[in-house]
Amino acid sequence: MVRSFWARGWEVFPAVPSVSDWVAHALPAARQAVRDPSLQHWLDCEGTWFIGVDALPNDAAGRVGGSGPLGGAALDFLQEQYGPTALHRGQVSVVYPGYPRPRRGESEAAARYRARRDGAHVDGLKPTGPDRRRQIDEPHAWVLGIPLTQVSDGAAPLVVWDGSHRIMQAAFRRALSDVPRARWATADITEAYQAARRAVFETCPRIEIPARPGEAIALHRHCLHGVAPWSDGVQAGPDGRMVAYFRPELTGGVAEWIETP
Repeated sequence: MVRSFWARGWEVFPAVPSVSDWVAHALPAARQAVRDPSLQHWLDCEGTWFIGVDALPNDAAGRVGGSGPLGGAALDFLQEQYGPTALHRGQVSVVYPGYPRPRRGESEAAARYRARRDGAHVDGLKPTGPDRRRQIDEPHAWVLGIPLTQVSDGAAPLVVWDGSHRIMQAAFRRALSDVPRARWATADITEAYQAARRAVFETCPRIEIPARPGEAIALHRHCLHGVAPWSDGVQAGPDGRMVAYFRPELTGGVAEWIETP
């Protein structure tokens, strides 16, 4: 697992009872979040994506809905590699049939990219302003995804580009090599990011990951990833394709995000 994760930038960990039990407690809480009127601003893409940032009411150990602390081999692995960390309130990401449709305020070019390239991105680099400039806003330690619902293959699975973390990380380091460390968090890395994505598309295999409840997906923080379109004819229950995501931030900030493996 260790060698595969560092070589590929991602790993799917097999289902284990502790994670399956956690899912059984988290799913009702996630359903409640999707129905919460105060969270409906997260329903976007013309009703085909509930983004659900910080929508899961878990505590710092991952307890939610009467569950025990979140555990399992994936979280154990990530904490062994990066050190123990408190969990933030999880994202409840739900995709429904018909995805992707355009997001509110999204340009035609951005909508085409979402459909053609799965909205491929590295987390923590949010586009801002009319020119969609990017800087390192959120220096995540890692990404952990835990599927909450059983769906068929083709139900908008997570997409990763195998080995992309190495290309992206090298590009970020080059882009900041002449920038004083004190300015790393505000430096514009847009061109470097876009060029690195193009290199990834040309050289890295695109892989769809149709994970199941009880399994867990670990991503390197620099792994380029996205969400595939919902395939025609694929059916799912009313919950859609639902995944809980955790992305705790590094205590060392942007410097640690750049300099550590």
